[in-house]
Amino acid sequence: MSELTYKDTYTSFTGVDMTASILGTPIGSLLSISYSVQREKAGIYTCGSPDPRSVSRGKRGIAGSLIFQIFDRDALYQVIYRDNDEFKFWTRTSNVQTIKDQYGPDPNNWINDWQAQSLGFDKYTPFYADQMPPFDITLSFLNEVGNMARLDIYGVELLNEGMGISVEDMAIEQAMTFIARSVGKINPKTNAEQAQFMNNLSYPVGA
Repeated sequence: MSELTYKDTYTSFTGVDMTASILGTPIGSLLSISYSVQREKAGIYTCGSPDPRSVSRGKRGIAGSLIFQIFDRDALYQVIYRDNDEFKFWTRTSNVQTIKDQYGPDPNNWINDWQAQSLGFDKYTPFYADQMPPFDITLSFLNEVGNMARLDIYGVELLNEGMGISVEDMAIEQAMTFIARSVGKINPKTNAEQAQFMNNLSYPVGA
């Protein structure tokens, strides 16, 4: 039986078969990702009928959440602190965090310091998740028999982030919410693409 026999049928994946990446950087600490697509729709009514004559279609919204496992660093550390400027954002030199770094941790020294205000702009490393520029998330699936699939979420903008710590918890998690511009459909790789990938592996799948 050919190893590609299993690839000629429908297949399934579990959460452990998924790897998430942002601009080619794997996010190994991601525990869960979810999204929903909602759209405004309303019935159009006319006199003499309780039933809608038609349905109008309005705005569409895409939103979701990310849950990360926290180790000894921030969830998006490997993305934010890369050696390039892809995730830096533009802000005034007198931005709060910049002034904090310059004048120390005492808020009385930097929040209301009018002398530190500036009209200059520069690139800075994000301090909060909502300061990150938009990015795409790619979900790559690969199971034990070599079946592959992919799903993309485009134009992700992080909104909220939060984390809780308790003596009852065995692990620390960090949650973030996001909105996105578009979500692709999960698509399987073709047999030729999967065969090429398998031939390039230096170790057996499922090892």
